[in-house]
Amino acid sequence: QVQLVESGGGSVQSGGSLRLSCTASQYIYKTNCIAWFRQPPGKEREGVAAIYTGGGVEFYANSVRGRFTISQDNAKNTVYLQMNTLKPEDTAMYYCAAKDHCRAWSIDSYFDYWGQGTQVTVSS
Repeated sequence: QVQLVESGGGSVQSGGSLRLSCTASQYIYKTNCIAWFRQPPGKEREGVAAIYTGGGVEFYANSVRGRFTISQDNAKNTVYLQMNTLKPEDTAMYYCAAKDHCRAWSIDSYFDYWGQGTQVTVSS
């Protein structure tokens, strides 16, 4: 069983930045795959980015590639999502999720463990 806790959400203006954190209850290299998903109001949850914590391989949705960066800090058991050049369409509840591999990283039903979410609101 892995517990995940997200933090770092907030309200920013368009063009601003935020860094989200996902802290795990165990060594993240054991978790193997941690992903970030988001769910805008009234829409389905979508995959944003993922990382193989054992090797650092990263995956991104086309909508965030070049603006968002996923990274990890093994000493803190934490995966980060640095979000730059934020747009109003990035407004959503952001969740992190864990699985033992990233083969279907963008599919939410694939993941075993979830955090409670953190809200990101981007105003124009």
